[in-house]
Formats: sequence, structure tokens, C-alpha cells
Amino acid sequence: MSRRFNRALAAAVTLAALALPSPASEQDALGISNTIQQRHMPNGTVIDPIFASSSSQQIVAYTRGADSAIWTGHYLAAEAFRYKVTGSPDALANVGTALRGIRSLRVVTGSGYLTGSGLLARCLMPTDWPFASSIMHGEAGHGIFNGTVDGKSYFWVGGTSRDQYSGVFFGLGVAYDMVDQADVRAFIRNEVTELLNFLLRNDWAVIMPDFSISTVFLQRPDQQLSFLQVGRTVNPDTFESTYEDYRSKLALLVAAPIGIESLDDYGSYFKFNLDEINLYNLIRLEDTRKNRKRYRAAYRILRDTIRNHGNAHFNMIDAALMGPDSSRDAETVALLQDWLLRPRRDFFVDNRGKYPQCGSGRACNPIPVHDRIPTDFLWQRNPFDLAGGGAGTIESAGIDYILPYWMARFYQVIAE
Repeated sequence: MSRRFNRALAAAVTLAALALPSPASEQDALGISNTIQQRHMPNGTVIDPIFASSSSQQIVAYTRGADSAIWTGHYLAAEAFRYKVTGSPDALANVGTALRGIRSLRVVTGSGYLTGSGLLARCLMPTDWPFASSIMHGEAGHGIFNGTVDGKSYFWVGGTSRDQYSGVFFGLGVAYDMVDQADVRAFIRNEVTELLNFLLRNDWAVIMPDFSISTVFLQRPDQQLSFLQVGRTVNPDTFESTYEDYRSKLALLVAAPIGIESLDDYGSYFKFNLDEINLYNLIRLEDTRKNRKRYRAAYRILRDTIRNHGNAHFNMIDAALMGPDSSRDAETVALLQDWLLRPRRDFFVDNRGKYPQCGSGRACNPIPVHDRIPTDFLWQRNPFDLAGGGAGTIESAGIDYILPYWMARFYQVIAE
């Protein structure tokens, strides 16, 4: 063969290799965790940096403070799974950082009977933090309040939603099981106890310092039971009888809100992530066959709705609750590989004309992961959306990779 042919063949092989998804690897997960620590947790909870331009590395502001609590909870879960799999001191340190961040979101709101000792802030920032104004401006509609944590002054974001509590309870429940350290478990026990007592004391209403009610859980038996399930796991002396009482009244109702939400597989897609993380703790921690069967009936409604949506996070929860499935597990690995081809910043994506369209702005089939719209947590984004994004200046944390990746390692979907 000629030298020219050999060079052409080598070039073709290189191009073909570049076109293939990279294997989902521990190295990628560790790199993402390091970036989160360096750039996404300046005050101990997860938020996203804004850069001066799409090609700049200069951070000029921060954003996405409204969901800091929920993603800090997801990050806690990811690092807890990592610690269980690897025993890494870095993972344990990251668990500690996330736990202290969650505590700060609780402590900063104060200690009043109605509004403190369990009221969860969406986000917080020191009053002297250079980028505080960017979060305060972006989240002003939720209400900005003043508070202190360990003697330091903070601004905090109110208007707390059920999403934020769900993410935090998800992370605390996972970390309690994955990190078998007495001090960590004691820390989690205290946080869960304070958060749950606040909700119980206020009849499942979330009351702000101005006495406005930001949300209520009364219509969500699944979420009430999931939180109480975590509570009775970490603090049975306080919450065992309460959970059993609620279970006797509400277990048969768990499927109702799930069924209603599953009628629409497109709108408010984030609802499915909330359903998944709450059912995860509710089902896996249940100790009676009868009620586990009831909870799984609700889960099957949900799973039947989103089974074919190409969602690695939901697939891993299914693996945890339902056991091995070779087809699903192979898909999960492929989805994580495809995730690595995505940009980490919010560049605008327009897939109109590239994929068949069924309705305004909706693809007929789930769009491949690498082409989906940039967002803070991919798996809560509707996979049918054709266009969206920004200017490429906001960097996402990457929790949507490390959480399903470390779950896949723990549940032996990925071996390394």
C-alpha cells in the first residue's frame, strides 16, 4: 500500500472514532465533580456561573438560584453513591459540603414557630458576596430575605416550592443509606427531623417570614409519605408511628396524582423527575409487602408513561426498584455516553427541520441526547422539545451525568 493511502486510512479511522460516543467513565464523572466544587458551589449550594462570553472563562455573575436546593440534594445523592462505590475521601468531603449547604438553607430562614427550624430557602448568598446582586435580581419575584448562619449575614431566596423539599429529602435519604458514618448519619437525622417537624407543624404548608404560603403538600400523598418514609428511617423514635398513621390513610391514594400527571407526557415535564425521586425512597424503604405493592402500582403508571423517553436517570431508578433488565441497562450506558457529546453551556439549539415534527415545537420521537436543549438537569427537560437555549454563557453543573453514572456503578449497570 502507498504511504498516501495509509495516511488517508489513518485519517478516516480517526474521524470515525471521533464520531462515536465516548465511553461513560469514572474519569469524566470525577472531572465534573471537581468542576462543581470549583465553580458551582461558591456558597455551599449548587448554582450556575455566567461567563463574560461563550468563549470566556471569566465568571461575571451567577444564576439558577431558584433551584439551588433541589440540585444540591441531587448532588448530595450523586456523591453519596460515589462514596459507597469507591470509598473516596474526596467523595466523603463532597457529601459533607452538600450536607452543610442544606443545613445552611434551613438555618438561614430563622427559628420562628411558623417560619423557622425547618423552613427551607431556595438559595442563599453572603451579603458581601460580589455576585449576590445577580441572584437577587434574577430571583426577586420569589422574595429576598435576610438571615444569618453561624454568625454570618446572608440574603436568601424564598417562595420555596415542593420541588426544593423533594430534592433535599431525596438526597438526605440516599446519603443516610450510602454513607455509613456515625457523624454523617447524625447530621442527616437532625436535618430530616427539623424539616419534617416544620411541615407537620404547619399541616404541610410552607410559610414564609411574611406569612405568605408558598406551597402546600396536601394534594400530594405520595410526597408526604415519601418524606415520612425517610423520616422514620433516620429517626424511627420520632416518626415511625406518624408514618404508619399516614400510610394507613394515604397509601391507596398514592397512584392518584401520578395517574393525573401521566395523562400529559409533554407539559411541565419536571413533574416526572419529582415523581421518580419521591417514589424511589418511598418504595425502596417500605417494609410491608402490601404497601410496597400499592406504591409499585403507582410507579408502573409513571414508568409506562416515560419508559421510551431515553432518560438515563429514570432508567437507573427503574433498575433500583425493579431489578436488572439487559435492554434498559444497555440503553442507559448508551445515553450516558451520548451525554458526553453535549456542550456544557447553554448554546441555542434549533432542531426544527432536522427531526420529524408532531405539533408546535414538538418532535415526534425523543431527540437524541447530544442534540437536546441545554438545561440545568437534562433528565427533567422534555426530550421532545425542538428548539431552545441561550447565548452559551451559562455553564450547567453536570449533575445529570454524575448522578445516573454513580447509580449505575452502585447497581452494577456499569462495571469499572
